[in-house]
Amino acid sequence: MAEAALVSHERRRPFPKTTDPRVQITGNFSPVQEQKVRGQLPVNGTIPESIEGIYVRNGANPLLEPVSGHHFFDGDGMIHALKIEKGSASYACRFTETERLKQERVHGRPLFPKSIGELHGHSGIARLLLFYARGLCGLLDHTKGTGVANASLVYFNDRLLALSEDDLPYQVRITPCGDLETVGRYNFNGQLKHSTMIAHPKIDPVSKELFALSYDFVQKPYLKYFRFFPDGEKSPDIDIPLPVPTMMHDFAITENFVVIPDQQVVFKLQEMLRGGSPVIYDKKKKSRFGILNKSATDANDMIWVESPDAFFFHFWNAWEEPESDEVVVIGSCMTPPDSIFNEHDESLQSVLSEIRLNLKTGKSTLRPIIQEPSNHVNLEVGMVNRNLLGRQTSYAYLAIAEPWPKISGFAKVDLLTGEVKKYMYGDKRYGGEPFFLPTEQNCEAEDDGYILAFVHDEKTWKSELHIVNAKNLQLEASVKLPSRVPYGFHGTFIDSRGLVNQA
Repeated sequence: MAEAALVSHERRRPFPKTTDPRVQITGNFSPVQEQKVRGQLPVNGTIPESIEGIYVRNGANPLLEPVSGHHFFDGDGMIHALKIEKGSASYACRFTETERLKQERVHGRPLFPKSIGELHGHSGIARLLLFYARGLCGLLDHTKGTGVANASLVYFNDRLLALSEDDLPYQVRITPCGDLETVGRYNFNGQLKHSTMIAHPKIDPVSKELFALSYDFVQKPYLKYFRFFPDGEKSPDIDIPLPVPTMMHDFAITENFVVIPDQQVVFKLQEMLRGGSPVIYDKKKKSRFGILNKSATDANDMIWVESPDAFFFHFWNAWEEPESDEVVVIGSCMTPPDSIFNEHDESLQSVLSEIRLNLKTGKSTLRPIIQEPSNHVNLEVGMVNRNLLGRQTSYAYLAIAEPWPKISGFAKVDLLTGEVKKYMYGDKRYGGEPFFLPTEQNCEAEDDGYILAFVHDEKTWKSELHIVNAKNLQLEASVKLPSRVPYGFHGTFIDSRGLVNQA
């Protein structure tokens, strides 16, 4: 009854586009059902011999129809898996069986508040009260986790982990036939008990360590840094001093440092009392980057470099240039900074940028990598050759996010010259994150590899996987999929050796 009254109140006014389910989960953003393994898929062209393993990509796929506001990021995590073995391909997709999803499936209705779509203003406060009341009445158990595990995937210490920064990771095991099984929430054998973990941890390609952050928007410390050694052993937490809780989706590493953004999109829960969103763009706050040695035991030696009016949602790489005392960071600079979360009249701009952080002077310089304004395209989600993460790279492979929020192709960008080469999916065909897969661990050429990307044809309502040569951007093969693959987020590739060694 309380929920019915609340929903009736919320529907008296139209939802903004950022939380309207009719906008956020329509077309190929809408959910699909799970699919068991389907093998011997049709292949046009020839799958390169070097590709042996499984490509897995995460995404938001709501199990149940929303009763109120819904943001695309709010959906339950679903992993799409395409296994390649001796030139043959199979496909499956499964929900990550989060504690949240399992409880809502039992009741057949949404019980947990949607962090972006519903937690706004007075009705958001009412939803929180309703949520905790359900817990007190024994209708749900939020102590087991509230996250959706829908953002990214990382393979570390022989485990595939599904992540979203609202919870612990979830371990997912890949079966010999290419299916997916959720093992459960993974706290690194009790080492990560009371923390969440950021959606984009970084694995150093040389040391094989995993570096991560955890943020809290209610109480101090608002931010913690930690790392895991290759055997899964965790370092002690390091509290990073922040005056206010900052929204932090990503960060960067170099050979010796972690680079932590403290930007202008922050959490202010008191804004809900005034009827607004708790995620706001604070124009008075100064954006800055913190540079900390990877092996630091505290934050005393952290260097802060201000970077006025720069907001990065994703970072593609960073490296050190000791001769100039600078750390170079490559990312996509987004305006308006909170446009993903709040509605704006101004259209989103995501500009591939280089920011130089001077460790001696404490100053920074920012420049667009593509200098010619007529060549500007929104570039979001992508990567560099991960074998060179934290070291200087020449190329980035990034999604062409146009018409926003759809992705019409990907660009191979020369980070020094700004030269752009494009691979377009074609008329009414859109995709997602381009995943760069090197042909081998130590390639002579940085771009010796292939781009993997799911592509959907909105005319035929069919999906496929494209395998594109990263050197010349020529299509090597396409795999026709047995069911539609919705537009999603981030993925990874596990080679055949990794599949055998799973924990």
